[in-house]
Amino acid sequence: MRVLVTENLRIDLEQELWECRHCETALIGARENYKRGLLVYDRDPREIHKPLLDPRKYERTYSPHPQWCRILEYYCPQCGAMIETEYLPPGHPPVRDIDFDIDALKRQWADREEVIEAPVGSEPPRRRGHSHAH
Repeated sequence: MRVLVTENLRIDLEQELWECRHCETALIGARENYKRGLLVYDRDPREIHKPLLDPRKYERTYSPHPQWCRILEYYCPQCGAMIETEYLPPGHPPVRDIDFDIDALKRQWADREEVIEAPVGSEPPRRRGHSHAH
């Protein structure tokens, strides 16, 4: 059973692996931080946020300083799809932004049908109970 997690990631619950949704490459064990299975590009933030003032004339240019901020871009090692981007202070380890209880996830999906692609444009489920619409 494969479970969709983000537009770029899914988990194969049988093998307990993170996978790239673009090329289906297994990245790393599902109990690990998926970012450890990806290629990382440590970007100079000035490449993304161009200085608004001339850096030859001004110390502060309204662009993030690389000694205070770094931008990490994470890519699939097989197909090169960008999986995630994060802003961090230099020296900070990658954030573990997704951390599932894999055993609970397996129980939750045991009797469900696998979803291959997320539905696009479908109506959200209606809530039971009262409504504030008039």
